[in-house]
Amino acid sequence: MDDFHSYLHRFKQLLRACRRTLLHESKKTYQRIDDWRIAHWPGIKDRLWQYIQLTRLSRPIGALLLLWPALWALWIASEGLPSLHLLIVFVLGPFLARSAGCVMNDYADRHFDGHVERTRLRPLATGQVSGKEALMVAITLLLIAFLLVLSTNRLTILLSFVAIPLAVIYPYLKRHTYLPQFFLGIAFSWGIPMAFAAQTGTVPRIAWLLFIANLLWTVVFDTIYAMVDREHDLQIGIKSTAILFDDADRTIIGILQVMTLIVLLIIGNQLTLLWPYYTFLVVAAGFSIYQQYLIKDRSPDKCFQAFLNNNWFGASIFIGIALAYSLK
Repeated sequence: MDDFHSYLHRFKQLLRACRRTLLHESKKTYQRIDDWRIAHWPGIKDRLWQYIQLTRLSRPIGALLLLWPALWALWIASEGLPSLHLLIVFVLGPFLARSAGCVMNDYADRHFDGHVERTRLRPLATGQVSGKEALMVAITLLLIAFLLVLSTNRLTILLSFVAIPLAVIYPYLKRHTYLPQFFLGIAFSWGIPMAFAAQTGTVPRIAWLLFIANLLWTVVFDTIYAMVDREHDLQIGIKSTAILFDDADRTIIGILQVMTLIVLLIIGNQLTLLWPYYTFLVVAAGFSIYQQYLIKDRSPDKCFQAFLNNNWFGASIFIGIALAYSLK
């Protein structure tokens, strides 16, 4: 019995020693982690913020303007019942593609952005992020987007090989043509045939009608966006439809808005969509009229506000499509 108590006493001593050792080591480990955090976290936090600014995750309007037409197409292609898998692909895809496009745009404009008030504090313009680093970020984002596409079918994968060059080439077009907005329209609309291909395995005629509607709409909102920087762009030699249209800008934008709505009306008729679609088409027309009001004096602040308002135009069309299919 004495031997048993002796062994028990030693065992308890061993447990206490292990506990003291573990507590001591855990305190040392925690202290090391805390020291590392104090030494490195401010730098990491600043780097993350630079990347957030570079990819425009802090300003998601561009991703939303890319997302809405992809959702229009996906809902029409699936007749209102898209699979969860494709919904994830075509929600994450636009955010990744738009972020990569923003990085490529800033890389192309890194020698110009510093001369424009609105863009002079962008990470590449200030030198906070290097050109090589920005290219690595863009490539990483495009690879992740491509991995998403690889989870779809062969036709969608083949179509994606057109989307990547469009995203890379677009930023350089403003040096050589007054129609970069038209090429942006192609890039922003390419998710439409991809959505149809992913859902149905084909790209029917209605997909190309939707493509045309979105191309027209993209020229509208990106011309309004270009009106914000028109004076600066003229000084540094950047071309845009805002400069090309000159004093006829509001008139031509209005014509393009009407054309967009007409094509969307034709799409609704061909698909025999129910009344919610047409109701929200009227709502979208109201937003177009409001945008015309905002840009009437060509004030940069009001033009930017009109550009942002296009998010509600895209959302209205999507709500109309979703409600129309829900009632079928």
